[in-house]
Amino acid sequence: MATHAKAAAHRASRSPLVIDISRLGRRPGAMMTLVQSVPSPSRIGLDLIAIDEGVPLQLDLRIESVSEGVLVSGTVSAPTAGECARCLQPITGDVEIDLTELFAYPDSTTEATTEADEVGHVVDQTIDLHQPIVDAVGLALPFAPLCGPDCAGLCPECGISMAAAEPGHHHEQIDPRWSKLAGLLDEEPRE
Repeated sequence: MATHAKAAAHRASRSPLVIDISRLGRRPGAMMTLVQSVPSPSRIGLDLIAIDEGVPLQLDLRIESVSEGVLVSGTVSAPTAGECARCLQPITGDVEIDLTELFAYPDSTTEATTEADEVGHVVDQTIDLHQPIVDAVGLALPFAPLCGPDCAGLCPECGISMAAAEPGHHHEQIDPRWSKLAGLLDEEPRE
């Protein structure tokens, strides 16, 4: 019963990353290629940088039937957008991931001997590439993206971008331990 509910949910989600493999067949060695551009069904990435929803994902994949399931290998690439971790300026770039993922056939030994989230599954002659792509993109993107390797960031006192600040930008600060003495210097002498 749980398999039927899982299959229904899988069909309902029918994102562009759910691939129909019915023409592949189950004979080991059968292969098909998939070279196409599909819109990203959701934002994929990290907090500061990601592939935005709707951006084209370039799929260049080889889909092979093996004894235990379907092996997907190839590359996925897409443009990224985000902000610099130091100065918060918008940045853009590209990410390309290598994908190698096994999707187990129903009632295969692989499906029976692995945890549900360890391996993908063939459901109603389809495979869903969304989670493997999310995982691989998350590992490929920098955790702290920069607009440039020499980005100086923001001034910790006033918040202005150091790239836009005048040369020698700084703020006079008195060490809090000496602030009382500085106050004495500011007082006018008594007569």
